Amino acid sequence: MKIILLTHEREVKRITNTGFLALDGSNNIVERVVWNRVNPNKYLVNLIENDEAILLYSKSDISTTNIVTTQSTFKKPAFIEHYENIIIIDSTWQEARKIFNHSAYLKSAPRCTLNTGSRSLYNLRANQPHGGLCTIECIIEVLKLKNEHKIAADLLIKFQLFNG
Repeated sequence: MKIILLTHEREVKRITNTGFLALDGSNNIVERVVWNRVNPNKYLVNLIENDEAILLYSKSDISTTNIVTTQSTFKKPAFIEHYENIIIIDSTWQEARKIFNHSAYLKSAPRCTLNTGSRSLYNLRANQPHGGLCTIECIIEVLKLKNEHKIAADLLIKFQLFNG
């Protein structure tokens, strides 16, 4: 399994970024790809074109009625459990919309959202949408869904220490 953080270049330098917590503590399950509007990452494009990756994306920006499923552009139900490659946009909410809107290849990806029923514990940034989770919280939830409970628990401890 691989969780790919598609990261806005500004996010790499932010001290409030939670994605870096998973890069160090996930047994190489999580990797980072810096988003480039002009030159999309060929590895990600290839995964999407071959239906080998699913995009985890905000519930407010896609239509969904199920917990972790939605329709892809091919009108086929997409379940996170069926994919070994999960793409998470790692940025502010505004930058995430920009990345999605300016990346045609992401629009063709099967998409899913998380509906955990819990509020985000992240308190280091303002303007979080209701029901929105930060990057590390999303990673933890994905790891739980993929039965990687030990890594999820370890990352939760790192996040709690980081979040203060």
